[in-house]
Formats: sequence, C-alpha cells, structure tokens
Amino acid sequence: MSQAVRPIPENFTSVTPYLTCEGADKALAFYQEAFGAVEVARMASPEGKILHAEIRIGNAMIMLSDDFPEFNSLGPLALKGSPVGVHLYVEDADAAWHRALAAGATPLMPLADAFWGDRFGMLVDPFGHRWSIATHVRDMTPAQIEEAMKSMPAGCPDAQP
Repeated sequence: MSQAVRPIPENFTSVTPYLTCEGADKALAFYQEAFGAVEVARMASPEGKILHAEIRIGNAMIMLSDDFPEFNSLGPLALKGSPVGVHLYVEDADAAWHRALAAGATPLMPLADAFWGDRFGMLVDPFGHRWSIATHVRDMTPAQIEEAMKSMPAGCPDAQP
C-alpha cells in the first residue's frame, strides 16, 4: 500500500520563490558562494540550459531556471529590473552581507540598524534579483516602530522597510 502524497512537498512551504536567471548555472554557483545555498535538484535541457533547479538557503527552498525568451520567460536583466525582492533572514547580517558582496553582489541600501528592529541592507545579485539581508535584533511593538519611523529624517532610505 502506498503512502499518501503530500500536497506540499517535504522541505517546502506554501510560498516558494521561483527565480528566472540569464545564466542559471552561474546563478546556482553564485547563490552557493554568496548565501551558502545547497543545490537540491537540477534538470538541464539537451542544450545545457537549466529547465528547473532547486536550492535551499537556511530552511527555505528557492526554485530557478534559465530564461526562455521564446516562451516570454525573461529575467530581471532583460526586463531592466524587477519589482520583486527576496528577503533573507540570517543569524549574522554583517557576515552574510560581506559574503554576498565578495561573491559579486552590488549594494543598493547600506547594511544598518533599521528603525523596525532589524539589522538590514539591500543588494542586487549579478542576475538582477534584489535581496534584502536582515537579522532581527530588537523586538518592537507596532507603536514603537511607528514612533521610531517618525524620528527618521525626511527622505532617509531607512524609512522604507
């Protein structure tokens, strides 16, 4: 007798990011170097393009593939950016930040103590995907966060969580 199939596969959550990358094989290597990703699965076409891959970063799964313009599957480089980012909570934001920069990421918002209680910074990877790196350092109530936000200088980028 077979076991029941799980509606959400083991090690996955209900929401799983799926990244389209120009050069997914290089993206897989970058994510391993920059974020300590572990490659879980890879399926390539006969031509060598990545049809589907899965990586684990911490306790989260991320899927990715090469771009396929012929199917209107484009990555952020072709689209000149993306409104979607990946938020990565880590034990040590400073160490993760420096590791990602050393691997080739570009900073967008400097790593700093943010008014909402996280050590937080934003960067973009070489494939055009935006990543937020954060470590939660202080528990705050919504009222405390709102009060802290009011004390931020006008136009300060840290006012954008």
